Parts: sequence; structure tokens; C-alpha cells
Amino acid sequence: MITNQVLLLLMLSILWPTIALPFAPGNIGNLFGMPESDGKILQRSKRGWMWNQFFLLEEYTGNDHQYVGKLHSNMDKGDGNVKYILTGDGAGTLFLIDEKSGDIHATKRLDREEKAMYTLNAKVLDRNTNAELEPDTEFNIKIHDINDNAPKFAKEIYFASVPEMSEVGTSVVTVTATDADDQTYGNSAKLVYSILQGQPYFSVDSENGTIKTALPGMDREVKENYQVVIQAKDMAGQMGGLSGTTTVSITLSDVNDSPPRFANHSFRVTAVESTVIGAAIGRIKADDPDVGRNAEMEYTIVGGHDIFNIITDQITQEGVIIIKKPLDYETKRDYEFRVEVKNTYLDARFIHGLQFKDYATVKVTVEDVDEPPIFTRNPYIIEVHEDTAAGSFVGVVSARDPDADNKPVKYSIDRHTDLERLFNIDSVNGTITTLKALDRETSKWHNISVVATEINNPRQTTRVPVFIKVLDVNDNAPEFAMSYDTFVCENVKAGQLIQTISAVDTDEPLVGHKFVFSISPTNPNFTIDDREDNTANILTRRGGFSRREMSMYLLPVVISDNGYPIQSSTSTLIVRVCACDSRGNMQSCNPEVLPFSDGLTTGALVAILLCVIILLSKFTLEFSSKHCYK
Repeated sequence: MITNQVLLLLMLSILWPTIALPFAPGNIGNLFGMPESDGKILQRSKRGWMWNQFFLLEEYTGNDHQYVGKLHSNMDKGDGNVKYILTGDGAGTLFLIDEKSGDIHATKRLDREEKAMYTLNAKVLDRNTNAELEPDTEFNIKIHDINDNAPKFAKEIYFASVPEMSEVGTSVVTVTATDADDQTYGNSAKLVYSILQGQPYFSVDSENGTIKTALPGMDREVKENYQVVIQAKDMAGQMGGLSGTTTVSITLSDVNDSPPRFANHSFRVTAVESTVIGAAIGRIKADDPDVGRNAEMEYTIVGGHDIFNIITDQITQEGVIIIKKPLDYETKRDYEFRVEVKNTYLDARFIHGLQFKDYATVKVTVEDVDEPPIFTRNPYIIEVHEDTAAGSFVGVVSARDPDADNKPVKYSIDRHTDLERLFNIDSVNGTITTLKALDRETSKWHNISVVATEINNPRQTTRVPVFIKVLDVNDNAPEFAMSYDTFVCENVKAGQLIQTISAVDTDEPLVGHKFVFSISPTNPNFTIDDREDNTANILTRRGGFSRREMSMYLLPVVISDNGYPIQSSTSTLIVRVCACDSRGNMQSCNPEVLPFSDGLTTGALVAILLCVIILLSKFTLEFSSKHCYK
């Protein structure tokens, strides 16, 4: 027991200044109940209590209860009449007091990291009367820290990165540990950082745990990942201190410090001559040990090329050679050009002294394929006159085998394009002839397909459209443009306009239509005025028409065109006689009833006879005009 008191006294005198205690150094003996050299107990004059706070080391390992200290009052004469009572944090369970002597003991091992200070109250009572001899006094029991906690890092493993080729001293990451021991007491929680694994590549700041690069020129392409072990040790790193470690996985991130390079500076590519425009014929690849954006490349043909182009595959970073124009084995079989490759993105820190581009030669060989025949023209446009007799010449198509051996070719017409079988073609020389006469008024164009086939390889065929235009021949006479409803008033005067007529012609002359209108100059009733614009006016030659005498006139009009040969026809204009008002508006065109009904009037009989004569005349003229010129 005396040993514990001496130890506690020594610890108090070393670790705490005397100003922290409520009494002078000479009173410390009263705190522990220790006599001085004269064997007397020192007493305070102002108060009876001899305490303010106690100090107790944590993590006690003895078998007995741990002695805390002694409470003593000046009212205690040592006769056993004074009783000490303890209340507050842990009183009666964690802390016990001898009510006679005032000695306090801890019943359990205490941990400062769980609770650093306990506040209790002490009473001094008269044992016989339980009267308070001293007022309640509060005091503290502080738990002294010992170094019983090792430093701990927040993570078992950290991940960090730093650019390759970084300068020495470049910060990578800071890792810090914590220590549960008292930061304000001694060195139990004073940490020092050191590196156990990862030298000579990295170092660590001993005070703040910052990891830095320690070796110049670290190259990701040589080594990318590093495992660094960092130790944090308390007691300022002195021997006997506790320590904790963590692992930091450091990756060198890429920078563009490596240019692209062709492993082989000569490439050979083959392509068949039938390769379509825009198709790829081959790929070339340069190597760049960088990654990501720093490894992106761009390929170009030096000076450009008429036939070929090269583009970059953004996924594989390959140069893809494509066709710009058709290849022809018979024209040119070998090509050669130079390709340049360079990085898309450059880092200014590394371009000095390095050429961030490379070159390679590409040779392209064109391979022959059996090609289908080629027509000399596509399409063909041929003109032929209508009414051409069957078997007449229309035109000639020509095709050849583009291959070197120039195989013979035969010709045929796709009958799906000539359902009426109007044309024929010579299978040897490609001459197209008519099988039937053509009529422009029925069809102005005939669109047929001619097929050229290699005789030695029928699978090689080529089709070409042939557009046959049927040229017009003046074989149709003009006629009235429409059916006219013409009348003449009974009270009309001579020279009165009663109708304007026009004509149409299904032929199409090159210089346009020019129609001439005429009637018999001896006609006593009507005259015609040709306006020379493909229309004509019908006028009255006299006045005083009478429905009783003649209710209808048939007027033959001859219409001629200006084609070759000239075609003409006679169209009959029916003119009715009508009753009109003074303004010339038609009121009635019905014939007047005759005063006798036993037969037709002489005028009616004459009119009917005249109509029959005119109809017969018209039929004779039309028949002769259509057959004389043919």
C-alpha cells in the first residue's frame, strides 16, 4: 500500500504542476494521510477538508483494489466518531470508501478512453448522531493516460494515382492515422509516419503522412502499379511505441510521352477491281504504348490520292484504307502511296526532341474479276418515224467484255418491257428493227430493255434502257375542236357574226399548227372570215331568215393544215333558225306550224333533200382526203 502511495506521489510531482492542487507541496502528506518528520498531521486553517482532486492510472493490473487516495477532515480526531460518505459517479460500485479512515479504492480496471474523469461528493458525519460535520464537497478523480492504444488508419488500403514522369517531391496522397490516447498528455498520441515498403520510388512526410514521389522519370510503360506500406507510430516514434500500418496502391497515370510507331514500315494490300466505292480494302496499325486519349492517332495519305483514302477507326486506332474511285484491272494493276500517322493530342512537356509522327509505305495490288459486258452508252435514245413498215431499221446498241480476253457478247430484248412485241434485235450485232408499224398517236415513246450476255458465261449480263421516240408524220386531218350549237335570228342583218370556230389536229408538226378555214364561195346564206390564228368567224351573207321556209342550215366547212403532205377535212356546222328579240337574244327555235297539215311544205322538202346531199358530199370528201395521201 505504501508503495502505491509513493508511486502516485511521484507521478503527481512529475506530471502535474503544484498549482493544479488545492494545497502547497507541504500539504500533500495530508492528502495521503502521511506523517511528516515530526510525526504530526499538517492541518489547514481555513477549511477542514484536505482534498480537491485525485489522479489514477488507467488499466491497473494488480489483484487487489486499486488505491485512489484518502479523504481526511480536521474534524476527525482519530477516535472513530467521524464517518465518511461518498456519492456521485461510480460511488458504491466503482469507487469504495472506508467510512472510518476515508481511504478510497477503485474496484475495477479503468479505461481513460471510455471515461477520463469522475465527479464525486464527500460528506463527513458524526457517527453517533449522523450530523454533518462538514458541508458537502465536490472533487474529481482524473484517469491518467497510459499508452495502451495503437494508431489506426481509417482504411486498410488506399488508392491513389500520380502522373508518370512527375518531378521528385510531387504529392501523391495524404494518409493520416488517429490515436485514442490522450493528445494532451505526453507522447502517447504523438505520431510519426514512415515508409516500410515502396522505396526508393516514394517517400512519406513523417509529420503529416503525405506521400511524395522520390524517384525521377518513373515510366508507366515500364511499371504502372506500386504497393506502398505506411507506418504510423506513437510515442513520437521512440522505441516501445505502438504502431499501425496501411497499404496505399499507387497507379501511374498516363501522359503522352510516347509517339506512335509503325512496327513494319511497309504494308501490302490486295483489292478486287469490283470493290464498290467507299468499301474498305485493308487496315494498317501503328503502336502507341500510351493509353486513352494519349494513344489516339490520326492517319493521312501524304499528298492525298485520287483513288484511295484512309480514315481512322476510333475504336481500334487502325488506319482503314477505302476506295474513292472504281478500280480497273485492265487499266492499272498496282498503286503505291505513303501514309503518315500522328497523335491527335500532344503534351508540350514531351514534344521537344521527339518526332510524334511516323510513316509507312502502302502498296495496293488490283486483282482481276470476270466483269459483265459494258454498253458504249447508257441509256440509248433512238428516234423513228411513225408508220415505218415492219422490219425497218430503228438503231444499234453495242456492248463489249471489259476483261482482258474480251469474250463475245449476245443481245436480247427483255420481253417484259416489250409486251406488244413491236421490236426485234439481232443477237450478234445489236441491230434493233420494227416488228410492227408504229403509231405516234397511240404511243409517243417506247421504253425497252436490252440485255447483253457473255456467251461463255451466261451469268455475266448487263441491262441497258433504250428509249425509242416515235416521230410524227402528218397523217391526220384537222377537225372541229368541239361540237357547236349555232343559231341565226330571223331578223338578223347581213354581215352579222353568228359563230367563232376553231380546230384541233392530233399530229404535232415541228413549227406548230396552222389551220385554213373555207366554205363554198357561192353559199347564198353565210360567209367565213379566217382570222389566221387557227380560228374563223361565221357571218351572215344576207338577212331575213324564216323558220317557215328553212328551220336549219347545214354549212360544210373545209379545214386544212400546213403539214406535209397537207391534210384537210370537211366538218359540217349545223345552223338553226330561231326567233329572237330586238337585242338578238334567242327566244324560240321551234319551226312554225303550217296553215295546212296534210303534208310538208315545199320548203321543208327542199331542206331535207339538201341535208341528204350535203351528208353524201361530206362522206365522199373525207374518204378521198384520207386515202389519197396514204
